[in-house]
Amino acid sequence: KTKVSYLFMTTSIEQAKAEAFNLQQVKDPQGITGMEKIYPRDEFTSVLDEKIKELGIVYTTFSPNELMAEVSREKRNSILRTMTNDEWDGRLSHEMQFINKLHGKYPGLIIKDCSPIIWDMRKLKSEAEVELMRESGRIGVEAHKAVMKATGVNVTEKYLANLFEFTCKNEGASGLSYNTIIMSGTNHSYGHYHAYDRTLNDGDFIILDAGPDYKYYDVDISTTFPANGKFNDKQRECYELALLVSETCIKSFKPGITLGDVGNIAKKILVENGYNTDNGRYQGSYRLRVVPTYNYGGYNHSIGMAVHDGMGTFNWTDEILKPGFVFACDIMTRADSVTSVRIEETVLITEDGCEVLSKGLPRSIKDIEKFMKK
Repeated sequence: KTKVSYLFMTTSIEQAKAEAFNLQQVKDPQGITGMEKIYPRDEFTSVLDEKIKELGIVYTTFSPNELMAEVSREKRNSILRTMTNDEWDGRLSHEMQFINKLHGKYPGLIIKDCSPIIWDMRKLKSEAEVELMRESGRIGVEAHKAVMKATGVNVTEKYLANLFEFTCKNEGASGLSYNTIIMSGTNHSYGHYHAYDRTLNDGDFIILDAGPDYKYYDVDISTTFPANGKFNDKQRECYELALLVSETCIKSFKPGITLGDVGNIAKKILVENGYNTDNGRYQGSYRLRVVPTYNYGGYNHSIGMAVHDGMGTFNWTDEILKPGFVFACDIMTRADSVTSVRIEETVLITEDGCEVLSKGLPRSIKDIEKFMKK
C-alpha cells in the first residue's frame, strides 16, 4: 500500500508568535517536514478512527519520548521503578496511557511496539547527522580544553562545571548531553559523580566526563588530568596504560571487523605490556586494573540523538562494524580510590576506517602538561 505521513499541528500561528517559535514551521509544515497530510490536533481522533477501520493495527512507541539529555530506555526504567510499579502510585507513562486508551476505545485492535524499529533506524547515521555530530564534537573539545586550562589547585568543581556549560552554549550548543561529571579525590569511586562539592587540592586527579547537545545531537567525551598540571608516578602509569589501549582500539576500528576482534587486539597489547587478563591486574608498580570494556574494543554505548542512543539490535562481541555507526570508545583504568583514568572518544566508523569526532584534545601526558602549563 502507498505510505502516507500525517502530521497533527498542536500550535497555531498566534501561539507560535507568543512563544517566539519558528513561524515558518507553523506556516509551512509540509514544506519543512515533507509530510503529505497536515491536520489540526483536534482532528486526530476522526483520522485515527478512519485508519483503524481500514487497517486494524497500530504501531506506536511503547518507550517514552526523549527530551534533551534524556535516554528513552533509561527514562522508561525510571518511570517503571518510581511510578508504574510503585504500589502507592501506579501512574503510566504518556505512551502507555495512550495504549490503554486505544485498547479501551477499539476492542480487538492489534497494537505493536515500533520502538525497536525506530532505534534501528537511528543506529547508522546519515551524512547530515554526522555533520551535526562533528560540530557537537568540536564544541565539546573546546569546552574540555577550557576546563583543563582553568583547572588548578583551589579551583572549585562547581566553577569548572559552570565553565564547561558556558563554553558549550557560547560555542553554539543548545545545552548539555547529560549532567557534567567531575570526579576528583575519593569521588573516583562514583562512576557518574556530579555534586561539584570539592575544591581541588594539590595532587588531585580529575576525570571530566561531559559533552554538549548541538541541534539534538550529542557526543560523549572524557578527559583525565592532574589539578596541578603535573602527573605523579602513579597517575602517569595509570594514564599511559589507558592511552595505550585507547589508541590501539581506535587504530583497529574499520568496517567488517567485529568489536570482539578489536577486543582481542587490545587484549594482546595488554598482555604484551604486562597485564594479566586472568586476574585483571597490571604487573607494574601499582597493580593497575583495566575495566573490561576492552573486551568490546572499548565500546561502551551508541551515541546520536541521545548520549546512550537507542539500537534495536546489537550483538556485543559479534557486532560487525558498519559505516555510519557512532559510539563511545571508553577506556578506564584504576590504581586506587583517588587515582583512576577515563579516556573516552566519540568514534564514527567510515568507509575505510574510523573518524574520531572528538579529535583535537591533548591526549598524551606530554601534551596535557604542556597545555595546562600556566
